[in-house]
Amino acid sequence: MPCALCGDIIPRTVARCPHCGAWARRRDFRAVGVAVFMLLGFNAFIALGSGISLLRVGRPLRTETHDTYDPVGTGRALAPYADVFAVCAVLAGLTGLLYLGWLWRAHRQSPGPHHHHRAWVVLGWVLPVVNLWLPPRVVYDVWVNSGRYRTAERQVAGVVVAGWWTCLLLALLLARLFGAAHADTLADARFDVHLGVAAAACQALAAALCMVTVFHITRLQVVRDD
Repeated sequence: MPCALCGDIIPRTVARCPHCGAWARRRDFRAVGVAVFMLLGFNAFIALGSGISLLRVGRPLRTETHDTYDPVGTGRALAPYADVFAVCAVLAGLTGLLYLGWLWRAHRQSPGPHHHHRAWVVLGWVLPVVNLWLPPRVVYDVWVNSGRYRTAERQVAGVVVAGWWTCLLLALLLARLFGAAHADTLADARFDVHLGVAAAACQALAAALCMVTVFHITRLQVVRDD
């Protein structure tokens, strides 16, 4: 394998270039994949913790009545969770930047044929309307082209990618609705709690399914290079 820095040939039995000392590309790609995988796991952990905490906040609302309900206190208890979802969004954005760098390289290393140019790895996330449907197609394309898959295996990969993208879109929508909700009545407060728990669950599931795609694509490409 040629060194990405100096062009010298790196033996497959070593991890560094014997000429310049740079890491082999397969070792560097594995490291980036592990970093993305761990960050996604942290995202899932934070989202899951937020959902469990919201369930605890909403537990007293089950026994409340319209006469005993305190909208001010409930609103004060739910308000911090809007900030928690904002922090989760920032963390997901930072994770997404590293994820795009990993996906860019994974697209370049997968043998193809690809249905979309590599530029769409980035453009597909930033262009309006296009970013609603193109990113999962690019990820699926990279995944199935990174290994030899039967039809059934391709369908399983498609279900995982579709599930990841659906949960991600639902998480964004539900988190936005939760941030705009109010707790003026007992019914509103209960509905807000349900929105928040659903948003947290979708975030955690989206991160977990994305971890599956990162794991399999990285494994397939590293094994192929080795």
